[in-house]
Amino acid sequence: MTEHPEIEAALEAVLFVAAEPVDREKLLEIFGSQDRAAATAALERVIERYGGGPDKGVRIEEVAGGLRLVTRPELHGYLRKFFEVSGRTRLSMAALETLAIVAYRQPVTGPEIQELRGVSPAGVLKTLLEKRLVRISGRKKVVGKPFLYRTTREFLMHFGLGSLDDLPPLEEFEEIFGPDGVDLGGAEERQQEIAEEAFGVIESLESDES
Repeated sequence: MTEHPEIEAALEAVLFVAAEPVDREKLLEIFGSQDRAAATAALERVIERYGGGPDKGVRIEEVAGGLRLVTRPELHGYLRKFFEVSGRTRLSMAALETLAIVAYRQPVTGPEIQELRGVSPAGVLKTLLEKRLVRISGRKKVVGKPFLYRTTREFLMHFGLGSLDDLPPLEEFEEIFGPDGVDLGGAEERQQEIAEEAFGVIESLESDES
């Protein structure tokens, strides 16, 4: 039978290296049946340990149906400065605007996005597809049969959402982009900050493969 400290350490290690949120049952499956009860109790202790106290830089959150280690929201300012210093890129304002339209109006087609934004979304959609924040979910049964776009599980993971029901109220984005999703103008940097805060962005959305 595995010692409890080793079980807790193993759980922490798995959550640290996991690229995606890990389902509780999958976490427990790495231990034998004789250790299952101890592993269940150990997992609860690990979750409690990383509950987000002021002495921790990371915490465990449940998102997209699983558990993952994330940074504390209070430290986002430091992370933003780190990414700026390290030269990693954030999503452009056009990408955030397009992503908001997809998130709130999905499934939505490219022509429908263009109608709302006033410009072709082809380039932006390509970027969002490459970052796996949106996916093609079929074709709309109209003339031309355009692709339908939806957000992905990676979208939920990146923005710390358990499900689409956790999206902030649409009014927050209407304040930024207008009631029809159109940019109202104003300082782009400030708009981007508001959009990122509304979505809960805490890190660069650079693709994991880049």
